[in-house]
Amino acid sequence: GINAEYGKQWYQRRVREAVVSTQSTGIDAINNYTVVYRSNVDLFFYVFGDSRENELMLLSVLNALYDSISMILRKNVEKRAIFENMDSVLLICDEVADRGILLECDATNIVNRVHVRTEDIPLSEQTVSQVSYDILKSFNWLSQS
Repeated sequence: GINAEYGKQWYQRRVREAVVSTQSTGIDAINNYTVVYRSNVDLFFYVFGDSRENELMLLSVLNALYDSISMILRKNVEKRAIFENMDSVLLICDEVADRGILLECDATNIVNRVHVRTEDIPLSEQTVSQVSYDILKSFNWLSQS
């Protein structure tokens, strides 16, 4: 309802204010969540965890994401490059964690796995239905029959 939407907007505003008012990298506690973040040029990277999560582990996840993306984009981490390489960025996210379980924090290993997966079938050659099916399957939104 309206209250849920207002709460969501308030929370997003609170996160943005915390990031803008501090350095390019930081840790903040917001409403029972621990938020680690990093800004670069025109982007903000966030990792959220429960308030009981280890901040160093969350920071490791953030660094793995950022370093992997930086390697894929050849250190050109900006909004346009992210959009142009969204398929690789999503694969990086998939390699780092699955349903909140940390899988990998070594950027080199992540990039190697992403390169292997992107060589199978280029995203530009897949149909929309194939891409949609792969995304839904990866999130277990399709029933297993």
